[in-house]
Amino acid sequence: MNFRKQHSIEPTPMQLAPLVDVLFLLVIFFAVTSHYAKNEQVMDISVPAADEGKEKESRNVGEIIINIKTQGEIIVNGQELSEEELLVKLKNIVAVYKDQAVILRGDEVADYKFVVNVLNICQKAGIWNIAFATRRPEAAEASKKP
Repeated sequence: MNFRKQHSIEPTPMQLAPLVDVLFLLVIFFAVTSHYAKNEQVMDISVPAADEGKEKESRNVGEIIINIKTQGEIIVNGQELSEEELLVKLKNIVAVYKDQAVILRGDEVADYKFVVNVLNICQKAGIWNIAFATRRPEAAEASKKP
């Protein structure tokens, strides 16, 4: 009889260096994307300046930002919507979340009637929690200088 010693294969230890690399990349990815998700803004809209007002450090989860461009275009989540599409979207959201918050970012040179139209749509949808986005006067003066 041949009595050989059985050699068991030892399990290889878990490699930590690749795991740390992947986790580090995930942390960077989520840090960068959360910064942009927190401040959804259309870059070609210049909101009016105001001396008074609170600067909100953090947004509430689920806030809707409605951007109103100079010609009255309505942009929500990067999509241009008509007034009817916005009304349907807001009604669907209010059906689920009764106290939905909305932030209006109207361009400072846009006609007031466009802002009133969006306010009217919010009223029809049953939204009462509406805020208006502004910027500090220092930022307004710096943007007007060539």
